[in-house]
Amino acid sequence: MFSSSQPCALTCPPGSGESWLYPLPYPFLDILYPLPLTPGFPQLPHTFLLSSPQDPIFSPALSKLPSPQTSLLPVSLLDPVPSTLHYSMFQVSLEVIPNWLGPVQNLLHIRAVGTNSTLHYIWSSLGPLAVVLVATNTPHSTLSVNWSRLLSPEPDGGLMVLPKDSIQFSSALVFTRLLEFDSTNVSDTAAKPPGTPYPPYSLADFSWNNITDSLDPATLSATFQGHPMNDPTRTFANGSLAFRVQAFSRSSRPAQPPRLLHTADTCQLEVALVGASPRGNRSLFGLEVATLGQGPDCPSVQEQHSIDDEYAPAVFQLDQLLWGSLPSGFAQWRPVAYSQKPGGRESALPCQASPLHPALAYPLPQSPIVRAFFGSQNNFCAFNVTFGASTGPGYWDQHYLSWSMLLGVGFPPVDGLSPLVLGIMAVALGAPGLMLLVGGLVLLLYHKKYSEYQSIN
Repeated sequence: MFSSSQPCALTCPPGSGESWLYPLPYPFLDILYPLPLTPGFPQLPHTFLLSSPQDPIFSPALSKLPSPQTSLLPVSLLDPVPSTLHYSMFQVSLEVIPNWLGPVQNLLHIRAVGTNSTLHYIWSSLGPLAVVLVATNTPHSTLSVNWSRLLSPEPDGGLMVLPKDSIQFSSALVFTRLLEFDSTNVSDTAAKPPGTPYPPYSLADFSWNNITDSLDPATLSATFQGHPMNDPTRTFANGSLAFRVQAFSRSSRPAQPPRLLHTADTCQLEVALVGASPRGNRSLFGLEVATLGQGPDCPSVQEQHSIDDEYAPAVFQLDQLLWGSLPSGFAQWRPVAYSQKPGGRESALPCQASPLHPALAYPLPQSPIVRAFFGSQNNFCAFNVTFGASTGPGYWDQHYLSWSMLLGVGFPPVDGLSPLVLGIMAVALGAPGLMLLVGGLVLLLYHKKYSEYQSIN
C-alpha cells in the first residue's frame, strides 16, 4: 500500500518522521477569538502545531501541557492565520488502495481525521473520473473495498465507509465528458452554447496513467492523466487531460492563481488540458460534471462577489455548489481559467457554468465507485463549465488550459479582505478625514489669533 501522512506536530526533529503534540500556554493567543467552528467540533484551548518547522497553524489542545523543561522549536508567532481556520486538528493521509486480485486500478483515498470526525475523499478513474465525498462523526471510520464486486458489472456494495451509521453526509462528483465548441462565427461572448459543438470526448473511454507513479508525499498530491483509448485523428497524440488532486495539512493558498483559500480538511482539483490538437481554429473547451442530489431537487449554485481581486486579478466572483443548507458538502471555484502556465491576468479566460438540471434526457457515463457506494440511484444532476470566449486569449494560444476547484464538507472557506485592500481603504477613507481635521485646526487657530481684542493706549 502506498500512502503518505502528514500529522501536524510540534518539536519534530528534522527527518525523524515522528511527531508530538504540545499545547502552548500563551494567554495572548486568545486575541484570535472568535474563529468559526467546524460543525461537530468542540471549542478547545489553542495549541500551536507544525506540519513542518516552517509551517505553523493553530489547532485545539489534544494532549497534556509540556513540562517547563520541554524545548520548543523557534518559530514565528506573527505569521498570518486565515480567519476561516478551523479549530480542529486534522491528520491528513493519502493512499492508493491496491487491487490484490489483478492489475493495478486507480483508487485514491484521502482521509482527514479530526478529533471526533473523519472526511473521506475517494477518487477513481474506473469509468469516468469521479470522487465520492463522505463525512462521518467518528475519527475511527474506515474505507472498505470489495474489489471483486467493484470490478463486476453490478458493483453495488463494493465500496463502503464503516460504520454506516456514522455517516453524516455523502455525495459524489463525476466528470463525464470533455466538451469542445467551434466559436469561429460567434460574436456574442455570453452565447449558450458558446459555439457549434463537436462530438464530446467521453471520459469513460479514456486510458489513464498509474497514479502510483505520480503520488507525491511531500505535497499530498496525485495526478490522473489520460487520453482517449480510440483516437483515430490523433488529436491527443501529443496531448493529455490531467486531474491533479491535492490534500492539505494546513490552511493556506496555492502559489498560482486563482489561489483559492483552503483548509486542512478540503481537497483541491486542478484540471489541465495540455497539447491536444483542437478540431477548430478557435475551439473552446468545457467539462460536463454530474452530481448526486440530496433529494428530488438539484443542488444550488451561488455567486459571491467581492471588491478584492488581489489573489485572482480582475476576478471579483466566487461560485459555490452547495448540496444542501449549511453545513453540508460544497464545491468552490472562481469563474476563471488560464491559457498559460503560470496563470496571470494576460492569460485569464472567463468561465461560464450552466444551471444544474436533472440528467434524465440522456444517459450519463456511469462511474463504478459511485454505483458501488450509492447503489442504482438515478437522481443525478448535471451542469457544464466552459472556458474562454470567442475573443481574447484562448486555448489556441499555447494549447494549454487549466482550471481549479475546491471540495469540502462543512462551512466553505470565506475570503476576507486582503491586507492590501484594507490598506487602500484605510488611505482612501482616512486621508479626507485627516485633511478635514488638519484644516479645521488651522482655521480654529487662525480665527483665535485675529479675534483677540488689542487695547489702544
